[in-house]
Amino acid sequence: MRQDFPILEYDPDPHPIIRARDHIALVDIAEACVLCFFRDAIAKVLEEYPHREVFRLKSESHHNPVYELDWHGKKVALMQAAVGAPHAASHLEELTALGCRKYIACGGAGVLNRELAVGHLIVPTAAVRDEGTSYHYAPPSREIAADFAGVAVIEDILNARSVPYITAKTWTTDAFYRETRGKFALRKQEGCVTVEMECAAFFAAARYLGVPFGQILYAGDNLDGDMWDSRDWHTREDIRAGLLELAIEAALAL
Repeated sequence: MRQDFPILEYDPDPHPIIRARDHIALVDIAEACVLCFFRDAIAKVLEEYPHREVFRLKSESHHNPVYELDWHGKKVALMQAAVGAPHAASHLEELTALGCRKYIACGGAGVLNRELAVGHLIVPTAAVRDEGTSYHYAPPSREIAADFAGVAVIEDILNARSVPYITAKTWTTDAFYRETRGKFALRKQEGCVTVEMECAAFFAAARYLGVPFGQILYAGDNLDGDMWDSRDWHTREDIRAGLLELAIEAALAL
């Protein structure tokens, strides 16, 4: 198993020392689950739809309530996603131990092409693995493909509602303060149009757990210029709320 670089020492052993299902009991919860990065969008939907808090995923830094919504007569689980690849994988593990079985995530991403306007939707079909978590869930590779079923369902929902989107490759990194010009150019050459911090880990962990998963990103800040431009992407509450609704519909259709 020993390699020159520890990150390449993938071990396929399906019996890790700590398993989520050994410490989290199954509960009565919807199988369809949405992981949303937008606190404001979650608050809005909780104001508008009947819901109950089912569980809380706890850590030293924060507690994440897991809700079950009554979405027009259908049940769907909802939790605010935490930033970063380790959280992405561990939350999939823990939610699956609770009883969720299919997932859609929605969040924002930086763009590597200034032509992508703020709010334009991107469905990632593959991720460049420039983070660490995915290497513990899948053998080393430069990229990891998204789950076909997740991508297909999201496309069906967006097409049915005439929502413009593109499918594309994304760049997953652990260190947004280390997004250098050299790496930007390389990733763009590889075909990436966005950069974020979770996709590769989500894809790898979902494949390991055997659960369908899809993700929708919306174009946020811009790296494709002389200087970084936030484009005030955090303030687009209408876009974020609409994206959450699309994610819920996709999760229910998965």
